[in-house]
Amino acid sequence: MWHNPDWVPGLARATSFGKVVRFVRLQDFVWLLLFGLLALTSEYHDIPAIVPLVALTIAQIVESRIPALSATRRRVVWIIILKLAFGYLLIAYTDGIVSTFWPVLLLPVVSAATALGIIGTLVFTFVAGGAYLSFLLWVDFSRYALDWSELSVLLGRLTFLAMVGILASTLAEASRAQSEKNRRTAEELAKANEQLQKAEEAVRRSDRLAALGQLSAGLAHELRNPLGTIKASAEMLQRTVSAENEVAREVSGFIASEVDRTNSLITRFLDFARPLQLRLDRADLSQTLDRAVAAAERETPRVAIYKNYGLEIPPFPFDAELLERVFFNLIVNAAQASEPGGAVTVKTRPAGGMVEVAVIDRGSGIDPKNLNDIFNPFFTTKPQGVGLGLAIVSKIVDQHGGKIAVESERGKGSIFRVFLPLAGVAAPEETLTSPQTPA
Repeated sequence: MWHNPDWVPGLARATSFGKVVRFVRLQDFVWLLLFGLLALTSEYHDIPAIVPLVALTIAQIVESRIPALSATRRRVVWIIILKLAFGYLLIAYTDGIVSTFWPVLLLPVVSAATALGIIGTLVFTFVAGGAYLSFLLWVDFSRYALDWSELSVLLGRLTFLAMVGILASTLAEASRAQSEKNRRTAEELAKANEQLQKAEEAVRRSDRLAALGQLSAGLAHELRNPLGTIKASAEMLQRTVSAENEVAREVSGFIASEVDRTNSLITRFLDFARPLQLRLDRADLSQTLDRAVAAAERETPRVAIYKNYGLEIPPFPFDAELLERVFFNLIVNAAQASEPGGAVTVKTRPAGGMVEVAVIDRGSGIDPKNLNDIFNPFFTTKPQGVGLGLAIVSKIVDQHGGKIAVESERGKGSIFRVFLPLAGVAAPEETLTSPQTPA
């Protein structure tokens, strides 16, 4: 393939030209054309007239390109100091009060209308009109007289300035209102889209839980029988070997203990797999949390657990035994993520038609890449973990028609939020599609 050494520099020049073209917008060309026609049709072509006109052209084009001008105060300073000043100089050089360039005062008036309300626009129009009438001070009234026809022309010009300013301000206000409405609509759509994505993820997670639950149940039942045979054989071996054969007795003990540990693991699989039968009774959430906290304190004595309960939460229907298990697991996990001597806070508060229970720790936090997986079964970061604890917690909360969510930051800790409906268990469809977002 042939290579042209001039091709790369040519491409660079073309790219630079493209950037310039993108920077110069169509309205910039229009402004240049209009100000150019204004200069050509004027009878003044000397430097004192051209310089203010060129400065006005630059100010008009650059005005919308400076981000600082989005602030109202700075925009007004820009308008007053630059556009009004250049317009005043242009009118002053081109015969003052009778100058044909008096309409350039519309530029700062309209710009003010886009940044200020109706009152501010009227005030600024008054300032621009006062600047225009100041040219009367240059008139030698000993030689000239101001009759009614001339005065009516001046008043008409000032009225025209005010009318244009009010119209521009009205249109700008309507545009700002529409922009704000569009912004709120966009935020609502983004929020709805986020909730929809989380709802879809909740449905997919529920489907995965159901499939894995069926698989776990089948494997658990198939493993129970051979494990029972292995344990019985190990116990028989332990009774029949002679007392002198310490190695055989120790190995048979290992077999029995490992079978017990495996059976415990299978029980957890079955707890995850079997459908939950909720026993709903109207109960006090604080008492359920107290029992969970007391059990967690016995499990993790080196971490302090603080309670911050909302007093305005009434009793409501829930399965106290299952939710106690939920909160126990969350508190123990939070304590295990904390340093010895650390603290875990259990906080409750009303959240609309729901009650929120937050378990807060100041531990190491959760890796962001794991946040979407921590409620999936068999996902764990613990060396000896199985990955069913949070999956079972999520299942119990879902069965109550609630939601569970987590917020975490590396090095600062985590917050697990459980939301439960005060009115009772929601319909299954609502449970599946409830977005896991904090209130």
